[in-house]
Amino acid sequence: MTGSHCTETRPAHHAKLSFSALFLAAAAGVASSQPAVSQQTDVAARGQREAKDVTYGDWRKLCFKPGGAQMHCRTSITGKFSTGQIAVRLDIIEREGDGSARLQIFSPVGMYLQNPVRFTVDQGQPHLVPYTWCLANACIAATVADPKMIQEMGSGQTLRLEFVDSNLLTLTTSLPLGQFASVHRGSPAQTFEQDIDE
Repeated sequence: MTGSHCTETRPAHHAKLSFSALFLAAAAGVASSQPAVSQQTDVAARGQREAKDVTYGDWRKLCFKPGGAQMHCRTSITGKFSTGQIAVRLDIIEREGDGSARLQIFSPVGMYLQNPVRFTVDQGQPHLVPYTWCLANACIAATVADPKMIQEMGSGQTLRLEFVDSNLLTLTTSLPLGQFASVHRGSPAQTFEQDIDE
């Protein structure tokens, strides 16, 4: 028999583990086990435009502990269009105890998947994040997030993402990093646990 509960670390109370939380935990596991797509040569973009209609929420940390397995914590920020549709989401997913971390970037469908996402903190060197898989409504670029990358994010002010769309136009958006370090190092807003009784 399986039971689930949610531990709220601010005001403590219990709730059922939602399907979306299970999906996110599963996505974290799948993405961390997916081999990186072999990087191909970038195709030169024909132009550039900035995504001005994307509004970003606050950074948020959630943790997931499926019965007896290691806990995974996800520090995320989500950008939405004015319609409420998710435009982009960036996750840092870490597994408790081994220090491994994974960066995932969710983008809308319609991107040119042969070109990796360019990820730049302030004026630093860009990191290339290859696409690994797609869902019906989003594509996910993912890579190992080494400690240097997380340190850059923790001390940076702005994170710039560059995507190439199917029209070969570079689409750019900038995310705020001011709260990242404190949220990433702090306690989770919620911890989802799944207990398994045999």
